Amino acid sequence: MIEAKSASDASPAKAPSKTDRIVDRAKHHLLQNYKQQPVVLVKGSGPWVWDAEGTKYLDLIAGIATCALGHCHPAVVEAAKKQLDALWHVSNVFYTEPQIQLAERLTAAFGGTDARAFFCNSGAEANEALIKLARRWQHEIAGNKERFEIITFEGGFHGRTLATVTATAQPKYHAGFEPLPKGFVYAPMGDLEAVKRLVGPQTAAILIEPIQGEGGVRPAPAGFLASLRALCDQHGLLLLIDEVQTGIGRTGTPFAYQHDGIKPDAISLAKSLGNGLPIGAMVCSDAVGKALPSGTHGSTFGGNPVAAAAAVATWDLATTPQMLASNVEKGALLHRLGNELKARKPGRVVECRGRGLLFGIEVDTGAADVVARCRQNGLLVNLAGEKTVRFAPAYVTTSHELAEGLTLFERSL
Repeated sequence: MIEAKSASDASPAKAPSKTDRIVDRAKHHLLQNYKQQPVVLVKGSGPWVWDAEGTKYLDLIAGIATCALGHCHPAVVEAAKKQLDALWHVSNVFYTEPQIQLAERLTAAFGGTDARAFFCNSGAEANEALIKLARRWQHEIAGNKERFEIITFEGGFHGRTLATVTATAQPKYHAGFEPLPKGFVYAPMGDLEAVKRLVGPQTAAILIEPIQGEGGVRPAPAGFLASLRALCDQHGLLLLIDEVQTGIGRTGTPFAYQHDGIKPDAISLAKSLGNGLPIGAMVCSDAVGKALPSGTHGSTFGGNPVAAAAAVATWDLATTPQMLASNVEKGALLHRLGNELKARKPGRVVECRGRGLLFGIEVDTGAADVVARCRQNGLLVNLAGEKTVRFAPAYVTTSHELAEGLTLFERSL
């Protein structure tokens, strides 16, 4: 017979950790719209971060393709601090130098004097600007008031506002927000004939990501963007490229569409643009930009001097020929290591996809569990789609650190 333990024999309750206490506060006060990992990050440097308990992690997601130059890059920190000491905010009723400097860089990369930039605060806002631009250009410049529909692609992701979530052709993001705004129709990614069938008298534009991020790190098929450009030219449509996740050098060119040798009418940018400070942008041709004259669109904080100064510093480092070439080289390393892993675990690893430093490994099942196990092993990555683990490391991550990350990932399988 086993005797019951007395109260004095019971082990004392374990005191909550610092992380437990912080997470408990968050659960009491934050809207529970995120499925956050049970980690409180307190410090970062380059591709490394530390949590509240002092644990060090190799961060190969970098704020979801956002901290392009790594955490607390000295040049970006210096630019932001210098601007903080000079001027924080005056609104877009006035000109500020950092915003103009950034616009000069973005428009030069997009098309020189034949380009204009608009600044906002996020990728969703940048895509909202694309949507408004396309409709108003058709209505006011091209004279096609019946044209308002935008064709987007299944598996894509364009934001969380009502318009951009509707542009996102993934039903799981639509649930509970109906009725959704009119004006969006969806085609399978890479299916040119399906796109042609959707083009009609109401079509205004086509909106596409060069590489679908949230859809599982899926690049557009070779030649597809060029075919869409030709289709838009044939029917008087605008070609809009969502570069929120792929822009600012991540794929080895300033903008990912440049790999395809095309010129879109407008693009959206955010994420890496400010190396983590909130800033977004729409860049368009001068002719198309005439559709948004004074009073037609705006943003209180868009192009904020501090964020713009940080973005200028980020751009100047992230798009040098040396950095772009390094991103291509490191992307090739990720693909090689990923495919070697697939050869070792053919039933577990389904496919490796991506370009440059936007890379995904599709597993057969349990991708969310793999992400959690990676964290336990000291590696930060995240889920993209149902079965894909996404890597979007900082450009300053070394080849040795990338190899270490793939080793930790294999251990986590």
